[in-house]
Amino acid sequence: MINLMYIVLTAMLALNVAAEVLEAFRVVDSSLLQTLEAVDMQNKQIYSAFEQAYIENPTKVQEWKDKSDQLRNRSEEMINYVGALKDEVVAYSGEKPVDEDNPMYEEGYYHTKVDGTVVEVAKKDDMNGPSELLITQKRANDLKNAIIEYREFLSSLVNEDDSELRELIMNELKTSDPEKGSKGEGNYKTWESEHFEDKPLIAVMTLLSKIQIDVKNSEASVAKYLYAEIDEGSFKFNRLGARVIANSNVVLMGDEYKAEVFLAAEDTTQQPVIMINGNEVEVKDGKATYIGNTSQAGKFTWSGLIKYKTPGGIIKSYPFEQEYQVSEPTVTMSATKMNVFYKGLDNPFDVGGGAIPNEDLEVQMTNGRVTKRGDAYIVVPTDLDEMGRNTKVSVYATINGSRRLIGTTEWRVKRVPDPVAQINGQSGGDIRKETLQIQDGVLAVLEDFDFEFGYKVTQFTMETTSGGYTNRYPSNSNRFTAEQKNALRNVNINSIVYIGDIKALGDDGTTRDLDPISFKVK
Repeated sequence: MINLMYIVLTAMLALNVAAEVLEAFRVVDSSLLQTLEAVDMQNKQIYSAFEQAYIENPTKVQEWKDKSDQLRNRSEEMINYVGALKDEVVAYSGEKPVDEDNPMYEEGYYHTKVDGTVVEVAKKDDMNGPSELLITQKRANDLKNAIIEYREFLSSLVNEDDSELRELIMNELKTSDPEKGSKGEGNYKTWESEHFEDKPLIAVMTLLSKIQIDVKNSEASVAKYLYAEIDEGSFKFNRLGARVIANSNVVLMGDEYKAEVFLAAEDTTQQPVIMINGNEVEVKDGKATYIGNTSQAGKFTWSGLIKYKTPGGIIKSYPFEQEYQVSEPTVTMSATKMNVFYKGLDNPFDVGGGAIPNEDLEVQMTNGRVTKRGDAYIVVPTDLDEMGRNTKVSVYATINGSRRLIGTTEWRVKRVPDPVAQINGQSGGDIRKETLQIQDGVLAVLEDFDFEFGYKVTQFTMETTSGGYTNRYPSNSNRFTAEQKNALRNVNINSIVYIGDIKALGDDGTTRDLDPISFKVK
């Protein structure tokens, strides 16, 4: 309502600075000063509430009281700054000491300075002095910057997600320039010129009083917000419950079982009473620690009670029960393909730590190296160890931050077995002549071997009999030569075809001599 009165009076000034208008501004200014005192009293009550809350619970209130103290000091500085500017404007336009004995004393316009001195305003309709001081000497610009700094300070005390309060502060302490009018509607004005240029002294004083009111109102809004944050920053709950957090529900025999016991959503400014297995235990930061027995394997149960004092002074109890499993250290190790490792191959290897997570296991070996692929391991032996005397695989586990050996096994290391030479899937015996003639060559086959490993024949010699003579036909690959093909076409029924001198190259780069094979032609 006061802001609306100021707008109406300002509009009237554009027509004529009449005595009645000046008197109306004096009335508005007086009303503003009374409102300023009323808001200040409300703010003092809020700060008094902060003091009382801090006495009752310093831990909870400390953060918000510190912020309220900063708010009170900065707001007082801002009010005094505007008040000092009022004093300066009055002095610049002219003032004189108050003559309290003058019977006309009550009819003048008086101003109480920041230091409490009362002076009579000599020229309340002066328009030149305020404009020169505030516009020409740019004191209004200094005022604008001070308002902006104060506004930013208030915003820093408010959470970013509280947009409504931030918007309220921006509107009450608005310093933006007025919008430009359309073409032909006059010159563009700044915030400073709009409020202080070519205005009579009494109007300027009223406007400065309004700025003080805006500061006080903004201070009140933020102070109430901070006081409400005392409860927002503490735990609010309508349901309490006992909570137990253990380092693990499954521990190895001999290791430590440890668990924290606390009341969920408890108020950190007061400690609950915690009983474990019938005994009161030490509580620190709202939590108690229980260390269980792990000297033998088995399942163990423990329980307790949390006692908590409500804001109404009533003691409530919250029981809890927890169990944990103690297991002996065990580990299972197995070669994925067979019960031995093969030299030169990537041997898949599985490790199981029981209750121990796979990521906490580490596998090492003598006579080779171990690498991890996903959740499995690959073992690559270095040397042959047919008796398994020099090849050991050890598994370590990280338990409660320490590295422990939980198992070691011995393994044999063998070489990949020799393949068997075959023709048409046969390693000898009877074969039809027409079947033999359509074969391309000799294959080296690993029978009943689960690894992806192959051999390729690199040479062989074929022998046939004709007229009592033995004929030899060599090949430097795994395929029949043209000469060998021709010999197969000419073999007699019931004659023998012998394949010898067979060599095969393995995927590991080694060459093997294979046993000869022979066929009776049918």
